[in-house]
Amino acid sequence: MTNKLYYNSTYQTDWPTRVTETIEREDGLYVLLEETAFYPHGGGQPCDLGAIQGIPVLDVISEEELVLHKLERLPNEESVTCQIDWNRRFDHMQQHSGQHLLSAVCLEKYNFMTLSFHLGEDYCTIDIEVPELSADQLYSIEREVNRQIYLNHNILSYFVTGEEASQLKLVKQPKVTENIRIVEIKDVEYNACGGTHVSSTGEIGIIKLLKAEKIKANTRIYFKCGYRALEEFNTSQQILGTLSSKFNTGKDEIIDRIEKWENEQKLLQAEIYLLKEKNDDYVVQELLNEQAGKMIAQVFEDKSLKDLQSLANKLTSKCDLPVLLATSAENKVVFAQNGSTEISCGAFFKAHLGSYNGKGGGSDKLAQAGFPTWVDALAFYEFARG
Repeated sequence: MTNKLYYNSTYQTDWPTRVTETIEREDGLYVLLEETAFYPHGGGQPCDLGAIQGIPVLDVISEEELVLHKLERLPNEESVTCQIDWNRRFDHMQQHSGQHLLSAVCLEKYNFMTLSFHLGEDYCTIDIEVPELSADQLYSIEREVNRQIYLNHNILSYFVTGEEASQLKLVKQPKVTENIRIVEIKDVEYNACGGTHVSSTGEIGIIKLLKAEKIKANTRIYFKCGYRALEEFNTSQQILGTLSSKFNTGKDEIIDRIEKWENEQKLLQAEIYLLKEKNDDYVVQELLNEQAGKMIAQVFEDKSLKDLQSLANKLTSKCDLPVLLATSAENKVVFAQNGSTEISCGAFFKAHLGSYNGKGGGSDKLAQAGFPTWVDALAFYEFARG
């Protein structure tokens, strides 16, 4: 059995101890310590990282009463010194304590029960038992949870018996019946939890709710606490500053400027579309006038696949000849016909594309393919042209 120091103090970052056992498994090397402050995966919280005798800790897992530490290599000494990655530990403490407070506010204010918690590398989530959350409710929850932070409630952790636990107003009754660890936010809630927490709500710093989305019959809230929330604010400010500079306006006017810019872009796109249609009509007429064989074939340098498909459809609507078009801009080839010929465009591509490293397909009347290089595309085009 490992002596779990993280239950005594979440602020302990280094300590001497002894390696009691080394384990070699298919997935790596592990050590058992006489005592450890490394928190293992559990309760929605990732494990601590750090070093044992200077050797990086890659993972920490719990198996019954044992805590296993996965290392890059095994230490040569039995007596070792251990160090916790404090930035990671404190981040997890802020996020986990923030989750407890957020869940307590959701329950107290709206009677929304928390169903699950996930502490990710970038953001955290809770799933609450409500099918939909309005923007006003989300704002109200955020205001209240931050108000509770500023009240700086003490956060305590201690073990109780099953009988003692039954006397507490727990958010949820634990599955175990003895040695139940309680995390208490003074004047807020009692929660059975084995995770690491800050000593008062003030250390959470701030909670920023990012968004809420429907997950089946429930709602998932995305949030960040403490330094993560500060980094989120700094990133948002950088983006806002860049937009202000690009649009040459204050942040309060950015939305109006973007809406104006979007309207201008829509008008420009409409004008470009009309000009493109006229240009395509000229190209189609020119190809029809120049047609002298049993197929209309042309190579373009600046057309997209969508352009080729549009031209092919216009050409086959005006003549009964098969149409073969290629573009070096995207290494694409399009083959089309209007049903007047017996050849199937899709079947022809399926039969011959592999010989030219091409991938694609289509129907009897229209097929398209892409190639890794223009050399391959041109070679297929020349073969198909005949």
